[in-house]
Amino acid sequence: MPAVVVDTHAIVWYLFGDARLSLRAADALDSATAAGELIHVPSICLVELTYLVEKGRLPAIARRRLVQALDDPGTRCLLAPLDRKIADALGSVSRSEVPDLPDRIVAATAVALGAPPISRDAKIRASRIQTIW
Repeated sequence: MPAVVVDTHAIVWYLFGDARLSLRAADALDSATAAGELIHVPSICLVELTYLVEKGRLPAIARRRLVQALDDPGTRCLLAPLDRKIADALGSVSRSEVPDLPDRIVAATAVALGAPPISRDAKIRASRIQTIW
C-alpha cells in the first residue's frame, strides 16, 4: 500500500482502534505502516481536532494522542503543512463537490501528494478523487 492521507476522524479512530473506522480504511492504514509508507495528516486536521476538543465534541486525549503519534517516528504519521503546493491543488477539488473548506484541504492534500485520502466524508467520497473507506 502506498502512502495515504487521512482526515480527522479516520486518524483519531485509527489511533484509538475505534470500530467506526471501516475495515478497508484500517487495512489501508495497517498496510501503509507495514510497508514503511507515510500516513500524511493534513495540518487542518490538527486544527480541526483542537476545535472539536474545545467544543466538547471529542475528549482532549484525542488531540494528545494525535500529537504523540506525530512526534513518534515509529508511527509513520507525518504532519502535512498547508503550503503553496496544497493551496494550488485546492483548485482541482471542486467546491461544488466538496464545499466544506477543511474537507477540501484534506482532498487537496491528497491530490498534491499523489496519495489516496482515507475519509468517511460522503462528499469527498462522491467526488472525482479516489477515496478509501
